[in-house]
Amino acid sequence: MTGRRRKRSTFLPGLLTRHARNGVLSAGTAVACAALVSGCGVVPGTTGDAGDDPITVMTWAPEDTKATNKPGMPAFARAYARWVNAKGGINGRKLNVLTCNDHNDSVAAAKCARRAAKENVVAVVGSYSQYADSFFPSLEGAGIPYIGGYGITNAEFTSPLSYPVNGGQPALLAGLGSALADCGPVSLIRPDTIAGDQLPPLLDSGLKTGGHSPSRDQRAAEDATEYDGHADLALRTTTTDAENEGCVVPALGDRNSTFMDSFRRAREEYPDVRTATVLGSVDQTVIDATGGASGPYEGSYITGWYPVASDPRWDAMKRVIKEEAFDDNRIDPADAGVQTTWIAYSVFHKVVESLGGGEVTADTVAEALDDGLSVSTGGLTPTLRWQFEGKLASVGFPRLVNADVTLQVVREGRLVSARKGFLDTTRTLENADVNY
Repeated sequence: MTGRRRKRSTFLPGLLTRHARNGVLSAGTAVACAALVSGCGVVPGTTGDAGDDPITVMTWAPEDTKATNKPGMPAFARAYARWVNAKGGINGRKLNVLTCNDHNDSVAAAKCARRAAKENVVAVVGSYSQYADSFFPSLEGAGIPYIGGYGITNAEFTSPLSYPVNGGQPALLAGLGSALADCGPVSLIRPDTIAGDQLPPLLDSGLKTGGHSPSRDQRAAEDATEYDGHADLALRTTTTDAENEGCVVPALGDRNSTFMDSFRRAREEYPDVRTATVLGSVDQTVIDATGGASGPYEGSYITGWYPVASDPRWDAMKRVIKEEAFDDNRIDPADAGVQTTWIAYSVFHKVVESLGGGEVTADTVAEALDDGLSVSTGGLTPTLRWQFEGKLASVGFPRLVNADVTLQVVREGRLVSARKGFLDTTRTLENADVNY
């Protein structure tokens, strides 16, 4: 059993202890190991332990589902590997990227994680899944770090093996709430899911910062084909303030476009009601498809994690796409998932470089991050550095190290910056009522 990587600890409570990293296999991990890899042997050529063996990682995301789809993330991961390998790899080692479709399903997400353990990947990088409770147990049991998840679940900000590069939904919604302080009543339309249950208190934390009353929470089916009833109710409940028309905030991911079709039809009687949302639920292609300057998003505030897609700080990512995936229409440089994957792989690249000629394993990657490695992302985020407990540990987000968001607005049909620089939502989140 000595060939199998040792188990890293999980919570104590909420803290990662390094002793466990160098300890023996627990009985539970040994059982899991036996179930996943017959004999617990090392798969040749995948661990990146020595010599010229490739360094193997995994990226997963949902594809071809009736709800949220992020095909650009694994597609970009493969393009990044081609680009890196064409330039000689990382420290002379080839990068091998495995991809997995989580199908927007808890069982499939767990299978992706078990496959990652079976293949002895050194990290899961730049991935999206709503089912953290299904995939983190396998990753934690195998000691595999999760670098740059999309930030869609709270577990990504609590697991000691998670290294998020953005503030996820918490930061986006807190920032959006702050921007809507001058609105009348605010209605939030969000998925009737576990992930969706986390959204109202985060938006409300920003509204509270601006002296606004809480939002009106409306649950909706994640995979609905129309939202006529939800749109009508949202419009009626945001027009009760005669002096100040309200705002409707759809946070339905890929289903935002479906909601906006219903909203546009119902809005004729309520022309002054505004909309606002978060990047990931809408981008420039969605704005174009819904009418541009004459569409329902005109004048809307939209919060994002990063600078707008036209910012020159994205030029390096765009060169990778141009050189290795120019004709792959799954990869949109304006997509927040693709952008997150670029940043996550940039972080991983720098971690491996920091190891020099030493072993590249799940343990050494996590140790480098835990030991205080600071990673610059060229201004796309603040310098990233993960600690055992960050500033937001007191409100349940110990791994959230980047609470910055950007505020954007749709002007004349184009998504542009509404203000210079980043808005730090740390103080807002510290006051959030997240005990739900």
